[in-house]
Amino acid sequence: MTELIQEIKEKQNITLEQLKQILGEKDQEKIQQLHEAAACTAEEIYGKNIFIRGLIEFTNYCKNDCFYCGIRRSNRNADRYRLSKEEILACCKNGYELGFRTFVLQGGEDPYFTDDVICDIVSDIRKEYPDCAITLSIGEKEKESYQRYYEAGANRYLLRHETADDCHYQILHPKELSLEHRKQCLRDLKEIGYQVGCGFMVGSPGQTPETLFEDLQFIKELEPHMVGIGPFIPQQDTPFAGKTAGTLEETLKLLSIIRLIHPHVLLPSTTALGTIHPLGREKGIQAGANVVMPNLSPVAVREKYKLYDNKICTGDEAAECRYCMQKRMESIGYQVVVDRGDYR
Repeated sequence: MTELIQEIKEKQNITLEQLKQILGEKDQEKIQQLHEAAACTAEEIYGKNIFIRGLIEFTNYCKNDCFYCGIRRSNRNADRYRLSKEEILACCKNGYELGFRTFVLQGGEDPYFTDDVICDIVSDIRKEYPDCAITLSIGEKEKESYQRYYEAGANRYLLRHETADDCHYQILHPKELSLEHRKQCLRDLKEIGYQVGCGFMVGSPGQTPETLFEDLQFIKELEPHMVGIGPFIPQQDTPFAGKTAGTLEETLKLLSIIRLIHPHVLLPSTTALGTIHPLGREKGIQAGANVVMPNLSPVAVREKYKLYDNKICTGDEAAECRYCMQKRMESIGYQVVVDRGDYR
């Protein structure tokens, strides 16, 4: 395994055979070597610093009907909400006082939030917090819309590609959505000048080593600044309700591989990891991740943003999330820093 890890690290790429070997590896000592190599790679670039992003889930309305997602438009059980601009700004104020220097506005593709509305919100945040990064995660738009958000003051954009294999994409999404359009959105965002994040679920229905290999090759081609991956967790009100969840072990292996093939990437240890294992986020950091995303959303709406079931931290105030995360990171020898945490 040592030679294999070294070869991947030197070439900053992986073959399908190497991927299959790692995914099939059961020897815990060898798996630990992989995680340690990835963590050391992250430390060489970013030190022991962990960057925090303040997550604001501002709408759970969505026009799309993705088969895995709890806020899909067909879910009649979803308790819908939208935050006002004033509520979003109050989340930012609270977050800034807690040391957050990146705000992530995440929501479904909600037609209520037109380009004008988004630009108004972004420009007000930019005026109020000129030293902060503003990240949007609001789905597929046309290039002109992305350009407007950028000019209003947004710096980063997260858009998980979900899978880079067309057949697998069709298993996860309704016919009106296309992988090619999603990939084009990511290319448009990079061209405009955003720091861009893509990503995928680990263990989603229909996923194979071959589709995962396509994901890794797409990451190499796109060279995103951020990659967000987490285990697939079924949501009870979706067509995938009875499907098997992704595993901690496979997610950690893929975090490590992504760190080795794209060393400078900003790599979150996600809430989904913490949902499937009590120490999931710590283990993600120890496998090469260097970003965590505590929730700044008002407690009253957190339970309603149900992308998947059993999500953690839905009852915590923002300060509880922030300081809990700080203690968790300190317990494994890392430090949460007051920093925008830009790609280096």
